[in-house]
Amino acid sequence: MSTARPHASTDNDLDVDHDRRTAGKAGLGLAAAGIVVFNVAPFLDWVHLEDSDHSRVGYETDSLVPFTAYLGLGLLVAMLYAGKRARRGQHRGLTLVSMAVALAATIQCIAFALNPMGGLERGDQLSAQIGVYVGIIGAAIWAIGSGLLAKEVEGDDHRGDVADLRN
Repeated sequence: MSTARPHASTDNDLDVDHDRRTAGKAGLGLAAAGIVVFNVAPFLDWVHLEDSDHSRVGYETDSLVPFTAYLGLGLLVAMLYAGKRARRGQHRGLTLVSMAVALAATIQCIAFALNPMGGLERGDQLSAQIGVYVGIIGAAIWAIGSGLLAKEVEGDDHRGDVADLRN
């Protein structure tokens, strides 16, 4: 006895149409641009010692600065890989992690701009420099791009959506 489904060709057409939707890449491109800008920031001056002519770059102020930049590069590679492998061009969980890290990086840079860290234990009087502001801009662009990608269709099939169309 056969269990043929009525309207099988219609069901297949729905599945094919449903599977053609993919995430747009504008958010990924914007996140990538922000990550690149943020990776430039550690090479720029982050603080200036007010009682001297010496400035410190991001690498010299706090090891968290380059770590966050490298974490962004890792997330970008992972999102690019997911974009190639995922059925619909993105993995929302990974994209949301990228957005969360970018938001944390933005907040850290803003806090650093308001009260530069790294010299308090030495009693240094520090003032924020251009690298901090480049970091803020890069991290904000990264967060916005990740957010735009996260709102796109993700790799899950959402078979329930197709079932709803059948009824």
